[in-house]
Formats: sequence, structure tokens, C-alpha cells
Amino acid sequence: MPRHHTKMPHDPQLQARMERLEKHDHRVEHVFRRILHFIERIIAAVTILVLVAALGIKFYEMIWVDKALDLSGYLHDVLTVVVGLEFVRMLIDTTPASILEVLTVAITRHVILSHDDPWSNLACVACIAGLFAIRRYLIRRHELKEEMVEME
Repeated sequence: MPRHHTKMPHDPQLQARMERLEKHDHRVEHVFRRILHFIERIIAAVTILVLVAALGIKFYEMIWVDKALDLSGYLHDVLTVVVGLEFVRMLIDTTPASILEVLTVAITRHVILSHDDPWSNLACVACIAGLFAIRRYLIRRHELKEEMVEME
């Protein structure tokens, strides 16, 4: 048999306590969101540093170490940096649009760099078309600009 509260919901003391608990929960949630946002920014900054270092190393190797230009390897490394930068942008600006852009860039990178069979490439192109359809028909325009994790 379920246990019922003996106090009425419009009891002033109960209402005051519920309001205090709600405010406390809101403050705790706000603190956690700020901590998570701060950690995301740190991860983004570290990722940018690593990407810039990787790009610098690649340019150094390309100019002074390797006299023969390996265009495929260079393209692979540069597009990896581009995907990384898009990921950083997604961490900083967590909107549905930025997430779709990261997925689009990652899939496009796979299509450009992989030399898979035509069916795999067709599947990747279908995925990109699906992402554009999702952006166009399933996400409202005002949601594209709103942050998914609201900061107050």
C-alpha cells in the first residue's frame, strides 16, 4: 500500500521547504554546468595546442626533412587537423549546427582519404545527405543557434 503525505500540498511550511530545495537544486545544477563548461574549454585549449604543434611538425618535416612531397600523407594530416579544429569549435559552441558540421567534415575527410569500394563512398555520401536533411528539416532555425547546454 503506497504511503501518502499527511500534509496538504498548500501547507506554507512545506511549500517554503520545497522552494528552498528547488533553489538549491538549481544552484547545484548551475555549478555543475559551469564546471563542465570550464573543463570543455580546457580540453578545447589543449586540443588546439596539440593541433598547432602537429601542424608545425608537419610543415617542418615537409620543408626540411622530406624533400619529396607526399601529397597523400600531407592531405591526411591537414584534414585530421581540420577535423580536430571542428571538434574544438563544437566543444566551445555546443549547438546542433556545430555538431552536424563536425560530422559532415569527418565523413567528408573519410571519403577524400579512403580508397574504399564505391559502395562505401556511396554510403558516406548518403550519410552527408542525411546530415543536411536533418539540418534542413528536423532542426528548427532558432535551435541551430542556441547552445545545447544552457549557461545562465
